[in-house]
Amino acid sequence: MTIDIITVVPDLLESPFSHSIMKRAQDKGLLTVRTHNLRNWAINKHAQVDDYPFGGGAGMVLMCEPLANAIETLQQTTPYDAIIYLTPDGKTFNQQTANTLSLQENLLIICGHYKGIDERIREKYITQEISIGDYVLSGGELAAAVLVDAIGRLLPGVLSDETSALTDSFQDNLLAPPVYTRPADFRGSLVPPILLQGDPKKVEEWRYEQSLERTKTRRPDLLNNDC
Repeated sequence: MTIDIITVVPDLLESPFSHSIMKRAQDKGLLTVRTHNLRNWAINKHAQVDDYPFGGGAGMVLMCEPLANAIETLQQTTPYDAIIYLTPDGKTFNQQTANTLSLQENLLIICGHYKGIDERIREKYITQEISIGDYVLSGGELAAAVLVDAIGRLLPGVLSDETSALTDSFQDNLLAPPVYTRPADFRGSLVPPILLQGDPKKVEEWRYEQSLERTKTRRPDLLNNDC
């Protein structure tokens, strides 16, 4: 999979993709992440990519011309399955969306900044708008890192144990069950005996029951979510 990211602050994205699972995914050739500085398509020698909003008001807006030129330049060499704009008014990102996007070959992510991007870019180029939550960040870069991590870890071969992703929270709209490791007795607090008995079927049943109960208690909305 190839994920291209258009941003005005590419340095913010260096660390998230240079360590841990995302680094290993790229080292294995399973994932390619490329960041592109929008200022490379600036409209003048001052590297301008934003301007004041028509109608007045605070803040700046990313302009049409730099974004259109950036998108069209990248499209010349890469056929994108989706062009994603990260915005607070997009559809809330969830595990099901991550699963769907992980099946694609090429994604382009547009990071908003300031007060956002000109609406005409959204109308002409964007195929999917995503929010990572009901709050506002300084820009879309951290949200882009969240998307790439959530999608990239689902690619076959990225995780050493591919079944691990299948038992994560939000798969099948359930939260993950509690987990334990050594020692079995930590200061008098014991691991549930069923996990020590060596019966995989009973363990699986216990984990499902725990997932269901935890979801009922903490996120009952997920049990009514058909998405």
